[in-house]
Amino acid sequence: MTSAAARYADSLRLSVAPMMDWTDRHCRVFHRLLAPGARLYTEMVHANAVIHGDRQRLLGFDPVEQPLALQLGGSEPALLAQAARIAQDWGYDEVNLNCGCPSDRVQAGRFGACLMREPVLVADCVAAMVAAVKIPVTVKCRLGVDEDNDYDAFAAFVDRQVDAGAAMVVVHARNAWLKGLSPKENREVPPLRYDWAYRLKQERPALPVVLNGGLASVEAVQAQAGKVDGVMLGRAAYHDPYLLHVLDSADRGQPVQTRQALLRALRPYVEARLAEGLALKHITRHLLGLFHGQPGGRAFRQILSEGAHRPGADWSLLEQAMAVTERDGERSAA
Repeated sequence: MTSAAARYADSLRLSVAPMMDWTDRHCRVFHRLLAPGARLYTEMVHANAVIHGDRQRLLGFDPVEQPLALQLGGSEPALLAQAARIAQDWGYDEVNLNCGCPSDRVQAGRFGACLMREPVLVADCVAAMVAAVKIPVTVKCRLGVDEDNDYDAFAAFVDRQVDAGAAMVVVHARNAWLKGLSPKENREVPPLRYDWAYRLKQERPALPVVLNGGLASVEAVQAQAGKVDGVMLGRAAYHDPYLLHVLDSADRGQPVQTRQALLRALRPYVEARLAEGLALKHITRHLLGLFHGQPGGRAFRQILSEGAHRPGADWSLLEQAMAVTERDGERSAA
């Protein structure tokens, strides 16, 4: 197995969920610094956008982000196959089909979570993508839609996708409500049922199963060991990114670094983007949670939030913000 293939295979254990408006390329470079062994995912991109849109903006990434998967939205096999080929040509390690997003816009386009009610169509999509590319095609799904409460129907959905060629399934272990709940509420209100993911894995030992949903602490993640093949962190990785570093370091048997050391390692990337004309705020918005729950954490967020949008804002703003955390950390230790 080549080193790239081995790295991709190992990254199954820990991944960061695709999150709209959040997991852009700047966010992913930061997450890669925190978690060298994790698998990263793009925001969901519709197949039509991949085919007809600005590919550099939608698909461009820094090689350091790999192993990296492109998450696609859509429900037309031919278009998804074409988009998957483009993803492969751009160097992505995996293509993932979204069968879990419950937003109204997604439903109107007949993709996302509503596809769980159309397992045959999804299988046609998966089969078309598998036939078009050599990289793995995977599926991210919920347990069901609205009041679906049938494990056998969920398992049959997964089996159909695996039969079509899906290499792995990510299970967001709660239902999606298509009416009456906002996307935010859909991530929090429907109850979590990890036992369905555990059972799926137990009954299909050869199928790689990754668990997603509600995993927000080291203890919660470590409790999944031996029950599933990997975990996918969503909001927790964004709001408390140091958690990602702690988990990845433990997984790889590496010592944890300080938050300040990790952030300073981002400096060459930040300065290169600023030299290209990018405003600092586009990067710092992803860094606000780094000192979550730490002395000076609130001041760190405030300094970045208030200063990063100002003309000429540069790396010195981050040093200023870190200086507050170092000062407050010393005070609390005294």
